[in-house]
Amino acid sequence: MKTINKIAIGGVAAGVAGMAAGVGMILAGRSAWKRLRNWGAQELYGQTVLITGGSRGLGLALAEEFARQGCNVVICAREEDELIRARQQIERLGVEVVAVPCDISKPDEVEHMVNVARQHFGRIDLLVNNAGIISVGPLLSQKLEDFHEAMDVMFWGVVHPTLAVLPQMLHDGRGRIVNITSIGGKVSVPHLVPYGCAKFAAVGFSEGLHAEVKRFGVNVTTVVPGLMRTGSHLNAFFKGKQEYEYGWFALSGTNPLFSIAVERAARQIVNATRRNQAELIISWQAKLLARVHGVAPSMVSEALALVNSLLPNAEGGSTEKKAGHESQTAVTRSPLTALGKRAAKRYNQLGDIA
Repeated sequence: MKTINKIAIGGVAAGVAGMAAGVGMILAGRSAWKRLRNWGAQELYGQTVLITGGSRGLGLALAEEFARQGCNVVICAREEDELIRARQQIERLGVEVVAVPCDISKPDEVEHMVNVARQHFGRIDLLVNNAGIISVGPLLSQKLEDFHEAMDVMFWGVVHPTLAVLPQMLHDGRGRIVNITSIGGKVSVPHLVPYGCAKFAAVGFSEGLHAEVKRFGVNVTTVVPGLMRTGSHLNAFFKGKQEYEYGWFALSGTNPLFSIAVERAARQIVNATRRNQAELIISWQAKLLARVHGVAPSMVSEALALVNSLLPNAEGGSTEKKAGHESQTAVTRSPLTALGKRAAKRYNQLGDIA
């Protein structure tokens, strides 16, 4: 009996030792994988990053994340009050911040902003093209000006800063450009057609730019986020049946089942930047949609047509814009959007909104 007990005890001990060895191998494998992924990644400490649309939302989250890496930070946006609040928030992390009012759709203002940044910090090591604008509503409620505005901000607003900083980067043989696009630039979805058109153009520019300038030492990263909880739903614009449009947009964009926390997205973007990653798709939902569309585009288009049939139609709606915070209902004021409201407060989306 004693012999049997010794054998049993020995077997248990061997099993525990085997499990411990297995766990050790898994941890060692994970550590090796992390080292492999970060192989060749360059430190960002002391570099200067310029972020367009850096006064709120994802842009502000990125500014804070780059600040934690020890970067000098330059942010721009159109609203000066927002910039002041954002600059003060970033400065709490102990870095130097320059905030420049700028309309990135205007080349002369972009040139001025770039010159201010260079005069202050000497050079721009990293450009993040992040600024965006959203007009939500059925196609029949959109005007030609909505398409122009989307292209001005999210296509030309990427091209102008890029062309302003690129000559210096090419001359020096180093630099990074990060273009924040969208899953809407891979798959065009209903009720966001002007936005999708501009994001498709931005993806094309970013991918072509990467192919052309990499051999000169300039790295381009195309970031393709899915839904993120940035609080931007409050400042997006809505057309058609505005309260209904805002309702589906706010509920999907703040729900953790469909959206990712903006802090997490910012960390992923900074890590991809450090690794000089060519493309980063954020969220498993966005990755799945991009992959399915890649192999079965017709099926996805038909599925989106079905989704569109469930969304509000244009009949009886308005062709005028109304901000999200002006389009709220009891449902969108409820705890269902609590995470979005928290993000809005944290990332300067509320401003003077009551």
